[in-house]
Amino acid sequence: MPGLAHRLAARCLRRATSCTKARIWGGGYGRSGSAGTSSPPCSSGCWSTSSAQADKWALNYEAAKQFYEREGHLRVPRKHVERILVGGGDGKGGSGDDQEVRELRLGAWIGNQRSRAATLSPDRMELLSTIGMRWS
Repeated sequence: MPGLAHRLAARCLRRATSCTKARIWGGGYGRSGSAGTSSPPCSSGCWSTSSAQADKWALNYEAAKQFYEREGHLRVPRKHVERILVGGGDGKGGSGDDQEVRELRLGAWIGNQRSRAATLSPDRMELLSTIGMRWS
């Protein structure tokens, strides 16, 4: 099901790169008012308490996918840092004026995902398996 995995990853990456308001809105807790009701801070609908963590996971996943496409494996050295281009909003390769390069500690992240395999969600396990993750 590469189509589903790709759509899930693309949605997560769009959220990760386009919703800066979610990180600063209400302290990042996704709550408004004293009643504790949640409401989305911006049009992309980023409002859960764990959206910052999900966004970070999505960025690291995109870095892993980039590494796999380039190297053909996910045996990433522990100290490896992967540079990825984020931003651009529409995903159609526009002018690139609002894009930036991020450096992610991919080797450490891959190792952490392997060691946390028992607690990863099935969706995340499937996404990583789709791009060639070996769990042992």
